[in-house]
Amino acid sequence: MNTATTPFPDVTLPPAKLLIGGEWVEAASGQTIPVINPATEQTFAHIAAGSAEDVDRAVKDAHRCFESAAWQKMRPLDRGRLLERLALLIEEEADALATLESWDNGKPYAVSRNIDLAFCMDALRYYAGWSSKMAGEYLTLSPFINDGGTYRAYTERRPVGVVAGITPWNFPLGQAIQKIAPAIAFGCTIVLKPSEETSLTTLRLGELIQKAGFPAGAVNIVTGYGDPVGTSLVDHPLVRKITFTGSTLTGQRILQAAAPQMKRVTLELGGKSPTVVLADADMDQAIPGAAMAIFANSGQICTAGSRLFVEAPVYDRVVEGIAEFAATLPIGHAFEQNVALGPLVSARQLEKVSEMVQGGIDSGAEVVTGGRKAGTQGYFYEPTLLQNVGRDAAVMREEIFGPVVIANRLDAISDLKAAANDTEYGLGASIWTRDLNKAHVLAGQIDSGTVWINTHNVLDTAMPFGGVKMSGIGREFGTEAINAFTEPKAVCMRLDPTGLE
Repeated sequence: MNTATTPFPDVTLPPAKLLIGGEWVEAASGQTIPVINPATEQTFAHIAAGSAEDVDRAVKDAHRCFESAAWQKMRPLDRGRLLERLALLIEEEADALATLESWDNGKPYAVSRNIDLAFCMDALRYYAGWSSKMAGEYLTLSPFINDGGTYRAYTERRPVGVVAGITPWNFPLGQAIQKIAPAIAFGCTIVLKPSEETSLTTLRLGELIQKAGFPAGAVNIVTGYGDPVGTSLVDHPLVRKITFTGSTLTGQRILQAAAPQMKRVTLELGGKSPTVVLADADMDQAIPGAAMAIFANSGQICTAGSRLFVEAPVYDRVVEGIAEFAATLPIGHAFEQNVALGPLVSARQLEKVSEMVQGGIDSGAEVVTGGRKAGTQGYFYEPTLLQNVGRDAAVMREEIFGPVVIANRLDAISDLKAAANDTEYGLGASIWTRDLNKAHVLAGQIDSGTVWINTHNVLDTAMPFGGVKMSGIGREFGTEAINAFTEPKAVCMRLDPTGLE
């Protein structure tokens, strides 16, 4: 643990209310949820505990805005201007927003400021540009019945309608932008439900959305627990699209609940991503790269490289190198100087990680480094490397969502495809090698939505992101976002040449 005593800076709290129809309102229940700083275990704020009644009001206001003449007639360029104004406001308040994020989530301030806030501004500007770039096609038809007419058709993209956005606690503000920006850019309206663990920056975002001049009801924010807020959103008949980032189990429940009304869904779910280090890799890059593939954000990343596969000739060197690297990572609260790892988000998450690691140890796993809680206060956990883990052990097969990596010796490259794909997940993967032929061949063999080569966890709004198998359905970012938030409509017409005779 970092023993520095750097104090927490002052923080300005957003209203403990709900943003519905452009107004801040009390939750119908009048109840609140405590907000706990994961580094100190102290309650420092409260948020409103929304209910099904609040969700109903928010969805109806979102629907009213969507159907309004003002929204329907708003120029795409003007929707883009709304997003650009929001980006400018976030830019002005980036320091304060990063401070609030680190108070709430626990991640190092430098990460909040330089990664999370940078993503938010970039994503808003990226989608601001896309708002005016939707295009259809003009088609020449060959109908089955030749009745002497000439047929033409065109297609257009139409916004799907009211969107329910449900976000996780690991990148709170970034995930809120990830849902809001494309929804608005492509003409939808949205009701956002942030995680009850980390809602503060989303609420502050709501204040900035008002300041930016978004129409009332275009963006609504309802805080609260998954049940009733999340379930009510998913079930509401006026919601036409659900975009969710979170656990696979919750994603399965959402998919099942969406089926009766055939709601559109985008699900970005769990992962158990392989990190592959081949013998010819540049070890000066591969060892720290593989370490930070799992230890970044204290392992609380869906694409975290939690399964390490190393070619046998360099296995000992890589395992030893990652263990040594882990020992150099300063652990401490978000505002301590040079801190690399903050706490896990909650006592519940700390308990889960601890129990899974202990279960692996009990089943015979060897602890190379870490393996226990760090310090006496806060939800800190040591960066952990396990080896000699059984194929069927829970730590090998289940998502841990903590700074825990399982090392596996790869005796032959031909074994990689089976080993890397021996999981129900398929979200991310990385390959570390100097041989581009091996890199591209192996990238094609791994079942994963994204494969990184000589890097890991690099995301960009221009690059589609999502998973295969149990890691989700659909894609976010890039041109795929157009398909996620719009529906194609075809218009067919018959032209009668005899009318010109």
